[in-house]
Formats: sequence, structure tokens, C-alpha cells
Amino acid sequence: MIAFANGRYTIQGPVTLDTAPVLLEDAKKQFQGSDILVDFSGVTQADSSAVGLMLEWTRDASTQGRHIRFANFTENLKTLIALYELEQLIPAA
Repeated sequence: MIAFANGRYTIQGPVTLDTAPVLLEDAKKQFQGSDILVDFSGVTQADSSAVGLMLEWTRDASTQGRHIRFANFTENLKTLIALYELEQLIPAA
């Protein structure tokens, strides 16, 4: 569900309430380094759980002294981020 290539972590498949716990654990094991780029171009379906994951990953990165950014949001994710007024809290690449 999370693939690493060319310096970025690409989320693949759905990011929903059902998959969020697995993605959270995968990220804890896989995210390495001080600058993390998470690419959402492989997301096939997303709900508000995706926004929750991004907030959690951002908080975790901050507490560990890491920098995290997110790229290639689906239109649905862009809408959810705007709806919840989280543009300032979710660092876009």
C-alpha cells in the first residue's frame, strides 16, 4: 500500500476507514529520513480518513524533528482539506 521509489513514498489503492490502520502502521515502519515526501497519485479512493492520516503523519514528523510534505492530492482530498479548513496544517509539496 506504500511504495518507495525516487525519494518519495507513494500511497497506492484506497485510503479509507478500512485501510487507514494498515497505512498508519506501514508508514511507521517505512518513513525514513529527515525529509519525507508522500505522493497520493496512486490513491484510487479516499475519505476523511486520508485527511486524518495526513494530520497524524504531520504531527509524528514534527515530534521527531522531520519535515513531511504531501503531493498529488486527488480532487476529493483537495475538497476535504478545504472543507475542514486544513490547508495551513497539511504541508503540500
